[in-house]
Amino acid sequence: MHKKTWGVSALAAVAAALTAGALAGAAPASAASAGSASAALKPPPVTIGTDKGGNSGGDIFIAPFGDATTYANGAEILSPNGKKVIWFHQAPAGEEDADFRTQTYEGKPVLTFWQGTGLGGVSTGTDYIYNSHYKLIATVKAGNGLSADGHEFLITPQNTALILAYTTATANLTSIGGAADQTVIDGIAQEISIKTGKVLLQWDSADHVPYAQSEQPLSATAATPWDWFHINAVKLDTDGTLLIDGRDTWTTYDVSPRTGKILWRLGGKDSSFTLTAAKGQVLDNAGKIFAWQHDPEAHPGGVFTFFDNDAAGTANTSTDTLVDLPYSRAITVKVNFRTHVATLVAANNQPEGLSAPSQGNVQVLGGGSEFVGWGSLPYFSEFSPSGKLTFNAQFPTGVNTYRAYRLPWHPAAR
Repeated sequence: MHKKTWGVSALAAVAAALTAGALAGAAPASAASAGSASAALKPPPVTIGTDKGGNSGGDIFIAPFGDATTYANGAEILSPNGKKVIWFHQAPAGEEDADFRTQTYEGKPVLTFWQGTGLGGVSTGTDYIYNSHYKLIATVKAGNGLSADGHEFLITPQNTALILAYTTATANLTSIGGAADQTVIDGIAQEISIKTGKVLLQWDSADHVPYAQSEQPLSATAATPWDWFHINAVKLDTDGTLLIDGRDTWTTYDVSPRTGKILWRLGGKDSSFTLTAAKGQVLDNAGKIFAWQHDPEAHPGGVFTFFDNDAAGTANTSTDTLVDLPYSRAITVKVNFRTHVATLVAANNQPEGLSAPSQGNVQVLGGGSEFVGWGSLPYFSEFSPSGKLTFNAQFPTGVNTYRAYRLPWHPAAR
């Protein structure tokens, strides 16, 4: 990565290819491993509803949280069948872990995670890196007076970190029927040097996206922060550009790594592509491929996967849920950059027919299977390449995991 910074509003150069290692999360030095007497609470139990075998893609990585009076929040590795706790790190009281997965750092497999408070709002936290001995080797903090948010922690092939943050500002929204002094929540993407903590790049949603593109209803008062963009992902596209996701604009943005300019937009009010559905697939009630989405992932040949929530609570809460499809789904989209058409080509629907008002992810496994974390719903699942449900697991009511993964992990001998 270039070490040139484009200031608070633009993006420095980023890597040209996605790191070969899968992403991961863990918990900080104060956490207790599975079976430790120092852990006052245990992780929530997992009930396996469906298991048709084929769990060869690795262990299960989750970061359960919720109902903290009964169960421990933390980062957890389960056996491939989900029945055995291989490793657990408990988050300190009042905090939670998110995005627990494996990555590659300095050529070696590591565990990574975010830990903090306020995930889903203006959050406060730190990203952690553990080695294969389960030892903390590095921490990553946001720069420029911001705090790291738990939606994304991506180690690049250059051993830098792509992370997210939220910040508040004041905006004149009279042109869209709002207040002249509305408090807004802007989304920030940063590249951080893991070695030095230096901010190598910063991209601010307010500098590149009009407020009018938001689908989130305006706040009731000027003093109530309006979460108009809700940044929830920063990924590397296959051509070296960035994929930045705006949940509340229903849009994934492809961003230049040199200038910060938006190169194309998929979804939302100003899509660069005509949106269509292949035979047997359906657009949502708004005529869109996705809405309130999470986790855009680029694959070769113009193929992208998304977690399509198609539901969201007002102000990104769990109240007054706005539903654009009766269920959430893991979707595959084929983009034709010559004809400017994006086509929904496959979808794995939530097995219980439920909507997830927040969170969620889709991981494509070897051979074309998909592993899906259902966000605010207490489920995670696996589907065969043909879309058949092969694995389905459930937390107790009130517990969920922001993302869920199936990943190979070979810890060093103790």
